Amino acid sequence: MTATNETKLKALAIKLFEINAFKFGDFKMKVGINSPVYFDLRVIVSYPDVMDTLADLIQEFMKTKKLNYNHVCGVPYTALPIATLISVKDNTPMLIRRKEAKDYGTKKLIEGKFAANETCLIIEDVVTSGSSIMDTVKDLRSEGLNVTDSIVVVDREQGGALNTENNGVKMHSLFTLSYLLKVLLDAGKVEKSTVEAVSKYIETCQIRVDGTFMNENAKVVNKLARTSMTFDSRADLAKSDLSKNLFKLMSIKKSNLCVAADLTKCDEILNLAKLIGSHICILKLHADIIEDFNQDFIASLKSISKMHNFLIMEDRKFADIGNTVALQYSGGVFRISEWADLVTAHSLPGQNVLKGLKSRMGDQLKNRGVFLLAELSSAGNLITPNYTTATMKIATEGCDIDVVTGVVSQNNVLDNPGLIQLTPGVKLEQGGDELGQQYNTPLHVVKEKGADIGVVGRGIYEAKNMAVAAENYRNALWSAYCERVGLNSD
Repeated sequence: MTATNETKLKALAIKLFEINAFKFGDFKMKVGINSPVYFDLRVIVSYPDVMDTLADLIQEFMKTKKLNYNHVCGVPYTALPIATLISVKDNTPMLIRRKEAKDYGTKKLIEGKFAANETCLIIEDVVTSGSSIMDTVKDLRSEGLNVTDSIVVVDREQGGALNTENNGVKMHSLFTLSYLLKVLLDAGKVEKSTVEAVSKYIETCQIRVDGTFMNENAKVVNKLARTSMTFDSRADLAKSDLSKNLFKLMSIKKSNLCVAADLTKCDEILNLAKLIGSHICILKLHADIIEDFNQDFIASLKSISKMHNFLIMEDRKFADIGNTVALQYSGGVFRISEWADLVTAHSLPGQNVLKGLKSRMGDQLKNRGVFLLAELSSAGNLITPNYTTATMKIATEGCDIDVVTGVVSQNNVLDNPGLIQLTPGVKLEQGGDELGQQYNTPLHVVKEKGADIGVVGRGIYEAKNMAVAAENYRNALWSAYCERVGLNSD
């Protein structure tokens, strides 16, 4: 590969990471094991420039291999758009293999014109064991076609190349997982500890084509599971700049306490902020319940937040069409976009709720973030597991993930260690109130429910000594986090 193409290859690797085409965390794989890294190249269909660059690099890569073939065939379904571009750029006929034969019409399993003994080149996006390639090879060979080679975008280096070669198919990979890790490390996108954790996983988890371990005594230990990682190590995996900053802030202050200032007077909130500011990472407001809200109040609160190094969240729970959300965020009497570091939003309107917010962040984009509501702490709420799953998809896929700081949830619904779980309803004693609010202890929400940040309201602002109460909650939440990740809390 030429020096120019090598530069393009490295740039593409970084771009794929930035658009979340591959991510680090704790993911269940098709072969049935958990992995610290996951590739989802389906997202590239939303980035035509990335697809074009990838197709050009694959075409150049194919030329260097001097392969002989009459057709190309993408492994269904993720590799189909890639194979289509290769077919057009290479002026080579394409075949389409169905996962199942139609029960109507021609009932063909392989679509396209071909003759017996012609050769077909397989195109695949990501290979773990090689089983998907071999499924396609089997169907092509059953139609009388020869298959001797495959072009793969990413080889996870877990046995796929060996498995396919043992079945007469040589695998040629544009990227290996080791190469991608080195590029990201050199570019400062991941820490050395992340590279070492994934490399150890690759070494341990070599897989046969049937999905079983080559080493039957192998023990899989995923060191990139979100709840076992420190905030410092997770900062490098965050796609949102504010997430990175919040991780670092929590680590420096040794605080994962968010206080809900559900108070109705400006002076009450300012007094609370002064008393507890040194103990918190976030102060959460509901601007629309403040009876004497004014911009002088905001100026004073921002000054206190800078003095004590905490972020301000407006718990607005945006839930409208993109244009309306944009106006609610930037206009009206509150002008939230001017002062709130963080806001909350429902995913009910879909991706456009993020687009609306992002459209009004302007040059403050790096200093702004959104928490999406995946679950609620009130009894009898109508959020379903499917809704929570859909919310997580919005938080981790698409063009607007750079503004998503994390999710609000009651349970461990996060796989991505670059996102932050914020859990309301924290009290030193479990229970509930007459309006359906459910409370859990700091230890329970952090260790059992996966909370990174615990939200405390009345337990602090109704206390006789708010500063002491805040310190107690801070210590309890931080100790629970340290216990979870194996750190000394001192």
